[in-house]
Amino acid sequence: MAKTKFCAGLSDISDSYMGCIIDGWGVLHDGEDAFDGTVDALKELNNRKKQIIVLTNEAIRAADYKAKLKKMGIGPSLYNHIVTPYEVIYQGLTTQEGDIFEDIGDRCYVIGRRGQEAFLEDTDIDFVEDIEDAQFVLILGMDYPRKTLESYEPIIRRAIQLRLKAICAAPDSQSLIGTNFLTGPSLVARRYQDSGGIVHNIGKPYPLIFKHCIELLREKDVFPSHTVMLGDTMAHDIIGAQGMGIDTCLFKSGLHAANFMHCQNPKEVDNTLKNLIQQYNNVMPLYLVDEMRWGNVLPDRKHKKRKRP
Repeated sequence: MAKTKFCAGLSDISDSYMGCIIDGWGVLHDGEDAFDGTVDALKELNNRKKQIIVLTNEAIRAADYKAKLKKMGIGPSLYNHIVTPYEVIYQGLTTQEGDIFEDIGDRCYVIGRRGQEAFLEDTDIDFVEDIEDAQFVLILGMDYPRKTLESYEPIIRRAIQLRLKAICAAPDSQSLIGTNFLTGPSLVARRYQDSGGIVHNIGKPYPLIFKHCIELLREKDVFPSHTVMLGDTMAHDIIGAQGMGIDTCLFKSGLHAANFMHCQNPKEVDNTLKNLIQQYNNVMPLYLVDEMRWGNVLPDRKHKKRKRP
């Protein structure tokens, strides 16, 4: 069984890939500021003509996330595409093409807080108040505390009787607004599935959002075997990418930072990583890095003089 390679930075692995799918929070930034090495690392990847996709599970359109990154100093020249669950849903419902979206219809019943569907306001989707009028269900969250999971039971039962497909935007079972945790969309989605309904999950670690990234990379002749996923979560990034045949690099700077916090030497880091791997169905990242940074200086192959025979 191959072991995870401990890397000083992205320079240790960059020559092996032409495409990079990079998670946002925990890899590029901490939610408010870009990590110190982010801009330099992205510049180095760009200098080497890598195709870069920023992939996030945030409930936001790509243009809004672009503005968010720009405020952190991560400008649009540093990456090629942004992919979010809302962007995938927006494009899918607009074109009605590909995978789950083909001929899905334009009459939608939304499960979530009022206003969450605003990202679709300039589409032809008609948001209906009565489940009897719907052609599909869009699960964006829960209108908590005004509604609980049990409040949605009659709607879920009737939707399943009508054989309506459901689209769930993101896999999170909880979402954080300020200091309050609200029940997230996957809680409703699981109830929909457990009751016998069909749910198409969009965000990481589910295949559809990774397929979207793969199609964008294929336009530049970059394929999964040429691509590495840079992520900070085993459950979303590492498991999701590995399931699509994409190599993975786990960052210690994000969700699992607390696991590695007290490690004093490589052996302790290795033991901590082994514990994480066991917790997540023995899925193992190919690489491990501390944080977003370029690392060791690579030789300038372009200008390197050949030795005379």
